[in-house]
Order: sequence, then structure tokens, then C-alpha cells
Amino acid sequence: MPAAFKDPLTAVPSNVLSASAGASSAGQLFQLLRDGRARTRAELANATGLARSTIATRVDALTAIGLVGPAGEAVSSGGRPPSRFAFAPTARSILAVDVGATHILVGITDLASRVLAESRAAIEISAGPAAVLDLVVEHALALLQEAGRSAKELVGVGIGLPGPVQHSTGKPANPPIMPGWDGFDVPAYVQRALSVNVDVLVDNDVNIMALGERAFFWPEVDSLLFVKVATGIGAGIISGGLLQRGADGSAGDIGHVRVPRGDDKLCRCGNYGCLEAMASGPAIAAALTAEGVPAETGDDVLDLARHGNIQAVHAMRQAGRDVGDVLATCVNLLNPSVIVIGGGLSAAGEYLLAGVREVVYQRSLPLATAGLRIVQSMATDQAGMLGASCMVIDHVLAPASVEALVENA
Repeated sequence: MPAAFKDPLTAVPSNVLSASAGASSAGQLFQLLRDGRARTRAELANATGLARSTIATRVDALTAIGLVGPAGEAVSSGGRPPSRFAFAPTARSILAVDVGATHILVGITDLASRVLAESRAAIEISAGPAAVLDLVVEHALALLQEAGRSAKELVGVGIGLPGPVQHSTGKPANPPIMPGWDGFDVPAYVQRALSVNVDVLVDNDVNIMALGERAFFWPEVDSLLFVKVATGIGAGIISGGLLQRGADGSAGDIGHVRVPRGDDKLCRCGNYGCLEAMASGPAIAAALTAEGVPAETGDDVLDLARHGNIQAVHAMRQAGRDVGDVLATCVNLLNPSVIVIGGGLSAAGEYLLAGVREVVYQRSLPLATAGLRIVQSMATDQAGMLGASCMVIDHVLAPASVEALVENA
């Protein structure tokens, strides 16, 4: 768990369900309890205007499915102290998966995104959906056993993939670095492999990184841009407090925006001059190798920079400038409060960030940068896994989903 962990439950306002909104179902009543604060039946009745007998029935239903549990007794004003009830986030489990271009990170979390167990493995996304997802399932089953949980306790699965995804279906859509994945039914495959009948939500990996970073470290920020700089480059956009996926799920694909100095660089998408062809880990490694400094991967570049290789340091700073060229336009267009730089190359810290800041502050409008913060990811390599968990939580704890759990209990 990140050192600066902030429980996302605390970001849920206690008045998320106002008295005027009512609580016409157990699912809606549960929204009052999502902030984690313990309440008595009388307090719930006062907040919703419902009869105590109705509240008692709905609390019993929520308790039966494990989402609500006893939380001690309130102070008595005479007679037997009333019982209090609160959200029980440990009742169910979530499988949260971050699939990168060269790795998978698999975790089991509870309903507050607290990580119960996690593991990582190296695999190329180009190995294809069956190979990658089979490895995910293998790790998931082992982690469930390690955490003392079973697949039957899963309430949902969240997966991030390194390419465009049609979020409504969970199917990748023409992903440039994922041969064999286009249109593949990821949710159905995972459900069959795990033998579970729960929702499997799939999104672009940078989108879920944005969700994870914001939920745990910037819950008060409504406009945030998360930028992943690794084997690929992309951005997750949160505006007005909501993740922006765009019409077809390709919002934030800044890695294929043309940069000024990239005219002769062929990108793997088939175009020339893309940011990814200039500033990604493989691109920097190739440029250094051409200069006589052998490097094969982004990790090699980081190692060289950490050991003071001046060419690697210069290359990282220039990569930051290239990223800044694109982000300056994003700042003028979106006016974020915070830009978070994540992904493998973000571990270079100030070498990369200095280049980004240099160009963004120089080329963006003063009004747009007056309060802008450009920072390194605090969730680091857990951002995607935490975001996948948050994505599932928002889905399965919504009023309609909770009501469905009650009805099917």
C-alpha cells in the first residue's frame, strides 16, 4: 500500500444521499453508509425520512449480503443503547489487474481498495490475449489462496490494458502494440477461466492509473491529468471529477501526437514524428545506442541516468521537453490543476520532470499555469492496480448494483 495512502471512503460525502433524495431501496440507503461512518437506525431514519421499520428491513438486507456490519453501540439517552451499523469493506474481494506492455501486476483488494495480496510477472503483451490472461488467472487464483479468499467471494474484476478499449464491452479497439487483441472478448474469457459470474470491467491502463492516483492522493482535485511515460505514452483525463474516455475510448492518446523535432522518426503506429517514437523508453534507448551508449530498454536508460551518464541524463531531460511540448497544448485545452507523471520512466524523477516543467510553463497561458502543479506519481507502480479496484468499487457499490446483490441473495 502506498505510504501516503488515503482511504477513498473518506472522500465520499456523508450527505451523498440527502433526505430529499429519499432511499427507495436498500441500494440507495447503502450510499449513506459508504463514507464508513457508523450510524444507528434512528439516524438513518432521520436522514431519509423513512420509517424505522423500513430502515430495519433494509439494514438487515445489507447485513445479509455482508456490505454492512455492526459497529458498536451509541451512547444511550436512557434504556438499552442503540446499535450502530457501518460499511464493512472487508466483506467482499476484488481482482484488480494492471497489464502493461511487458508485465502484469495482479492484486486482490477489499472494497476500500486495501491490497490483501499482489504479485508481478514479466510477459510481452504481444504474446496474445490467451497467454496474457491465462497468466493473470494463474496469479489471481494463487493470490486468492494467499489472502484466504475464494473466487466465489469476488464481487468484480477490474483490468487495465495498454491500448484503446471500448469500455462498454471490455474489448480492445485497434490497439497498436497488441497484436491479436483487437475485438477480443476479455470479460467473457476471464469469467470462464475463473468460473465466476461477476462483472469484468476493462479500460485503458492510463485511465485506471488516473483513477487510482486521484482516489488515493488527490481526492480533492476535480481536474487532473495523469501521464504515463514508459514503453508507451498516454494520458488519463479527469475533468469535473469524472474520467473522460471520449466517444470511442481513445481520449488521452497523446503518444501519437506529432512533436516538432520528430519529422523523420517512424512510429510503430505507422505515422512519423509521434511523441512515443521520440520520448518512450524504447525510443530513448535506441537513441542512446545510436550515440554509442548501449541500452535496450527504458530500465537500462534509468540505470544509466542514476549512475550519472551524462548522455542518458540529457536524453531524459529532452524526453521531458518532448512530453512538455504536447502537454502545453493539453494545459491550454483542459486547464488541469495537477499533472501527474507516472509510468516506468517517471522513476527518473527530476531529470524527466524538469524537461516537462520547462516547456509547459514556457508555452502555456499564464492563467492556465498559475496554480498548476506538475508532480511525480505517488502511487508509483501500484497506480493501475489501485485504479482497477476503484473502477470496480464505483460500479458494484452503485445503488442498482447493491440492489441486485440484495435481490439475488
